[in-house]
Amino acid sequence: MKALVLFAIAAFSAFPAIAQDLPQPLQDNDFIAVNLDEAKLGQLLFYDPILSGNKETACATCHHPAFGTSDGVSLSFGDGGIGLGPKRIPDPKNMPEERIPRNSPVLFNLGAHEFTVLFHDGRLEADPSTPSGIRTPMGDDMLAGFTSILSAQTMFPVLSRDEMAGSFKENEIGRLIRQGIITGEGGAWDVLSMRVAEIPEYVDQFRALYPHITDPEDIAFTDISNAIAAFVAHEWRSDTASFDAHLSGETLFQGKERAGLEVFYGDAGCASCHMGAFLTDHKFHAMGAPQIGPGKSATFEDHHRDDGRFRVTGLEADRYAFRTPSLRNIALSAPYGHAGAHAELEDFIRAHADPVKGLTEYDRTQTVLPDHDSADFKVMDDPEQVRAISEAVSHARVALEESEIAALVAFLQTMTDPVSIAGRLGVPTSVPSGLTVPNPD
Repeated sequence: MKALVLFAIAAFSAFPAIAQDLPQPLQDNDFIAVNLDEAKLGQLLFYDPILSGNKETACATCHHPAFGTSDGVSLSFGDGGIGLGPKRIPDPKNMPEERIPRNSPVLFNLGAHEFTVLFHDGRLEADPSTPSGIRTPMGDDMLAGFTSILSAQTMFPVLSRDEMAGSFKENEIGRLIRQGIITGEGGAWDVLSMRVAEIPEYVDQFRALYPHITDPEDIAFTDISNAIAAFVAHEWRSDTASFDAHLSGETLFQGKERAGLEVFYGDAGCASCHMGAFLTDHKFHAMGAPQIGPGKSATFEDHHRDDGRFRVTGLEADRYAFRTPSLRNIALSAPYGHAGAHAELEDFIRAHADPVKGLTEYDRTQTVLPDHDSADFKVMDDPEQVRAISEAVSHARVALEESEIAALVAFLQTMTDPVSIAGRLGVPTSVPSGLTVPNPD
């Protein structure tokens, strides 16, 4: 132990100017406790398309470990897609109306206590002052019974036409959502719960886990979401990367990794937003990210703009601001940005350092977009909209040499955690519904 402590002192003293900015190593008490049996049930539900309107799309369709718990493309298709990752294409028999408007976020460390704000725009937040303890776009209609904000988060994709619900023309779930019938008996969540309750294997597991469930009809959607949340928290906890070994003093970075650490915590100022052991301040910043795809709009709106945090707060200062992502396993979760505009980490860093130049000189070939007849660059083709995004940039330009960018990439690769990438339970070979488990070809 003494040798380890001395090594740790040497490690931190090697960077005297930045030692005070380095976070403390993560501990078990930084994460919620997980019941392994609950996580195993959640694993099956996460990979089971039974929760989608057309029974073709699972949570894992857009959040697969093969693609760093994302989907490997800028903007993908949920309902109406065939295949997985970059090979996913529109289904000619069920053409999606449009791409999912935002890049699929990664799921690492969402079981940590620190994560109390979720989604690119933070529209889901822990809020003890509300009846459910969670503030969401559903307001007072939000059900009580979710054990965590992560549990509540898992339930919104099933309400999205483009992600999992499908069209009102195709299935009962889509029709209920179109009518705004979400909660209560006969609502979309209730109907999905009844689907699960009709499968004996699921019923047996729910009964064994939750004392309040004695009959199949006792299974509520919050029970389903709580199990999925337990799985996500357990499966993709990430705290055994090289970066963690450095923080605990087990290793000492050398070469490009060391140079990158010095740039990150030094003059580049990366740690001003990417702070702490999870490398995020959980706040929102306008960084001039290119806007591609359909944008984020209400049913009655006709534009391709994504106003980011503004859509939640209505504050002009929040227009085009998006949540600071955690950098855990960042090297494996491309493309980057709220719309996945950058396929390479080097290009993203370069644009991030000089946001206005990165936006105005954006190279559209950096996108990873499956073929679809859509106006993906409508915003980028409009000089006025590009100017508006540029003028909202909240951070000053940072001058980076190419050697410093290369060093930053080397340092960010130390965030890759083989344990969390592989997953602790893995991908099941089958699920109780008998439906197809999403997996790359």
